[in-house]
Amino acid sequence: MQTFYTVRSGDTVYVISRRWGIPADSIIAANNLRAPYTIYIGQQLSIPPGVDMVRVRQGDSVYRISQLYNVPSSVIVEANQLQPPYAIQIGQLLKVPPGVPYYIVQPGDTLYQLAGRFNVITNGAPNHELIRMVNQLPSSQLFPGMKLMIPYAPPGGQGRIAYISDRGGNYDVWLYNPRTGENVQLTSGLGDSFSRPEWSPNSRRIAFVGKNRIIYIIEVATGSIAQIDQLGDEVEFKLDWSPDSTQIAYTKKGHIILYNVPSHQAQSIQQPESTDVQWFPNGMELLFQAPDESGISQLYRIQIDGTGKQQMTSNTEGRLNNAQLSPDGSFVLYTTPGVSISIIHTVELSTGNVFEVKGGPLAKNYFPEWSPDSLKIAYSATALEDRGYFSQVRTVGRRGEEDRIWAISNCFASPVTWSTDGTKIAYLSGCREQEFAREMWAIDLNRPVPIRLIEGVNIQSLQWSPTPIMEVSQNTYTNTTYKVRFQYPSNWRKVNEERYEGGDGFFQISAISAGEKLDEVCHGEAFHQLMPYGSKPKILKARIQNQEACYIFPSADQPAEMLNQSALIVRYPTPINIQGETYNYFILWADQPHLKEIASSLIFL
Repeated sequence: MQTFYTVRSGDTVYVISRRWGIPADSIIAANNLRAPYTIYIGQQLSIPPGVDMVRVRQGDSVYRISQLYNVPSSVIVEANQLQPPYAIQIGQLLKVPPGVPYYIVQPGDTLYQLAGRFNVITNGAPNHELIRMVNQLPSSQLFPGMKLMIPYAPPGGQGRIAYISDRGGNYDVWLYNPRTGENVQLTSGLGDSFSRPEWSPNSRRIAFVGKNRIIYIIEVATGSIAQIDQLGDEVEFKLDWSPDSTQIAYTKKGHIILYNVPSHQAQSIQQPESTDVQWFPNGMELLFQAPDESGISQLYRIQIDGTGKQQMTSNTEGRLNNAQLSPDGSFVLYTTPGVSISIIHTVELSTGNVFEVKGGPLAKNYFPEWSPDSLKIAYSATALEDRGYFSQVRTVGRRGEEDRIWAISNCFASPVTWSTDGTKIAYLSGCREQEFAREMWAIDLNRPVPIRLIEGVNIQSLQWSPTPIMEVSQNTYTNTTYKVRFQYPSNWRKVNEERYEGGDGFFQISAISAGEKLDEVCHGEAFHQLMPYGSKPKILKARIQNQEACYIFPSADQPAEMLNQSALIVRYPTPINIQGETYNYFILWADQPHLKEIASSLIFL
């Protein structure tokens, strides 16, 4: 439930935010305050989680601390279950919450107004019925003086959050739906405390390392689970999906393994002591960490056939940890030097320039994650160890600019993940000392109110799905002339043999007879004289069904009548013949939001 502070003499939003280490923007958003953000004595404010612990010093008493924090002594007594005469000890950690877990109804209040004021909102609409249900009210009628618990509501949004929890008795993979608040268990006793879910780019599969270090693959739609390998005594392990969602890269016994999930075939590239292997967006290169000839940790790139190895860094110091390529392949981040001190650095691959992220006050920065647009990094920074364990949930630009705090977690370090559309960050909190987190929260960067999604269960790790996960059912499209099969939304209707349309999008297919150089084919389509993709379309190399391919995405000035058209061009495994003419490229046009989803299911017949 939300916590409410009663404004007292001398309080301002800024003073209250500093008292509990909370960003002032969060308090403003949590209460929908309007500029100039004036508050008045007696006003009840919803206060997001902050630094609510204090270490007792010489001369402290419950009364003195209550005066310092401007809260009633009874709040501190109840939060710490103190007994008369309420004696406290030097060095003792006391919890000092900003208020009470209820709101006192004022004249004129309605459930609808309270839901809007305190962000009890789901999918953009006030969820006043949730307040009524939580308080077991027989009707919506309110009376001044009533004490109401104000809950957090599922915020809505796209995709699902996969997380590891023992809420069913064993460590397993679960899914949280931010639209409904529903939790679904995907596995039964297969996970472990170190497990981390890894979504495929098309959000149809989840990979994780589970019990006995077995690598599992979950088909999300059907629930089927497959074992693909078992890792040895490797201290570190990371799984990474290929851009076309068909292969998983990982390291094992001095080798990089590329496992093809549909064909169950594996390829091995020998690279001693390699870790953190992951795919470049073109699907033809890999990034990994390994020692150089002098034994110093460096980052490398290599072709998927094991050729063309290139050193990307000139490190002369400690180990490069947690290497992570940006989604667009233009930057890579890493942390260094080790456990007690963890500084985030980024490398701009086109120039080799290295940037340092200033980070938190203790130089302990953990769990960095790229935003979907590759422009920002979310991470956790340990802070205020003298008052218990807390971490700041922060974001920073890829060159170390615009570093800011968004929320406070009471964990030493908090795993974070970006939402599907890059507007929200989910993170873990609810730790006791350095134990496991027992809460999952999310914050909208456009409206920075921390919203609790889950509480009361151990949670180890989390990851938001990279695509929306279509709520509508799928149909299968098969065209024997063009030798293709793929999935599309079942609400779309046939226009002709090559085109289907719906209220939310379309697809159309054809084939191209052109030269051997895919780059020239893609450039010719993208920069057609009629400018169907606008004046500055973006071409992104890819691999589809292990075939050379490219995506074409429109620029902002694309004509509106093109309906957000984007394209995928893929080289046929074997050229096809249509009415006596040979075609060596397949082309799929679709609206941009659906293109990658459709492409992820593409199969050549």
